[in-house]
Amino acid sequence: MSIATTDTSAGGETSAGIADVDHVRFPDGFKWGAATAAYQIEGAAGEDGRRPSIWDTFARTPGNVFRGHTGDVACDHYHRYREDVGLMTKLELGTYRFSVAWPRIKPDGTGPVNPRGLDFYDRLVDELLGAGIDPMITLYHWDLPQALEDGGGWTQRSTAYAFADLAAATVARLGDRVRSWTTLNEPWCAAFLGYASGEHAPGRREPRASFEAVHHLLLGHGLAAQALRSGGAAEVSVTLNPTQVRPADPGDQHDLAAAKLIDGLQNRLFLDPVLRGAYPEDMLPLFDRFGAAAAIHDGDTALMQQPIEFLGVNYYMPALVRAQVGTPPNAAYPGSEGIEFTEQPVPVTAMGWPVDPTGLSDLLVRISSDYPGVPMMITENGAAYVDVVEGDRVADRDRIAYLDGHLRAVHAALTAGADLRGYLAWSLLDNYEWGHGYGQRFGLIHVDYDTQRRVLKDSAHWYAEVIRHNGLT
Repeated sequence: MSIATTDTSAGGETSAGIADVDHVRFPDGFKWGAATAAYQIEGAAGEDGRRPSIWDTFARTPGNVFRGHTGDVACDHYHRYREDVGLMTKLELGTYRFSVAWPRIKPDGTGPVNPRGLDFYDRLVDELLGAGIDPMITLYHWDLPQALEDGGGWTQRSTAYAFADLAAATVARLGDRVRSWTTLNEPWCAAFLGYASGEHAPGRREPRASFEAVHHLLLGHGLAAQALRSGGAAEVSVTLNPTQVRPADPGDQHDLAAAKLIDGLQNRLFLDPVLRGAYPEDMLPLFDRFGAAAAIHDGDTALMQQPIEFLGVNYYMPALVRAQVGTPPNAAYPGSEGIEFTEQPVPVTAMGWPVDPTGLSDLLVRISSDYPGVPMMITENGAAYVDVVEGDRVADRDRIAYLDGHLRAVHAALTAGADLRGYLAWSLLDNYEWGHGYGQRFGLIHVDYDTQRRVLKDSAHWYAEVIRHNGLT
């Protein structure tokens, strides 16, 4: 790949009306695309042999999801995938990252493959390749078959082995056409939001279970990576959601200690096993404290360190923390008592998430420094805003500004020496946003959930120009 360059000649206006002063170019061969997840877009929840996932159960439980929304229909991508691939060509995407639904392929989590489930992904892959778009498959984006959760879910070692069987079955069917495979998406969310805070499926609030889930998810990554290699996968990766954790007062030793603990729980607890083959020493006492140490068997962490072609990085916002005596633990960070997550003096998205592109550039440079030699790809980055449809247009200037700022941060990290191979926007479509249901929109493409009408937002047209020019012009 060539070195990223910057042209500082005077700029004009983008096609969406955003002024650009600096023209930046990305390396030759830099991959551009967009991402989605099965439960968020597919719908067809009860068709062709698919059985319930933990998200089906969680969403149907009153009080869990905004207005009781479920993913039963979502964007109806299961039936409209050809239309959606056609829209991808209008955006000139080179890569499309999507996940397969475990309960569609193995409805009970284990046992025989459901051929009708794999048939859908067969059709989707062929449609993508016919349009000149490279498919990137994620094996697990949080939709664990409910039957496995009934047996303990990710708290059980057997679930990691069932996941490896899913990997083997999927690569056996699609590996002749799909080069790039990702094992897990954001295991931090699956473990801590699913089993500690209860914000995500399966909705459990058990710190011990969350640490058992951490371990078995990472074990599952190692086993699935081996299965993918055995099945001939050319590229294997895992996607994490690391966050730049900053102390409120960098000169205060207590704030620094608070930032280190949250960094451990959010970042190093996952990065170290995957890239170094061991848990961080300061995180092991938490397994003991919450009674989960017995889940760790000899040789497990070495198994987690499988060769990967790149590390997927999902980034949305940094965190700012301070030490504050008497603060109860954040439920998503077991062991975080005495630590306060503070507001940041920056704009926020419709989700209330702080917008700070420097968090992305700092994070990428930090990972590159702490884990040298590991290529990275931005596998998700985007923002929810309130969109207004006016005829055939959605003028989402805030989203364009967000993407522009974060792409400049990616370029800054490249210039600083980080090895970045591509950028995938989240999300291709407005979709089912987990606990927020259909109340938040991240898409480049607007979806009317009543009619399933798709409208390319201004951000989609802007992004297509970025791809066309391999940079910001």
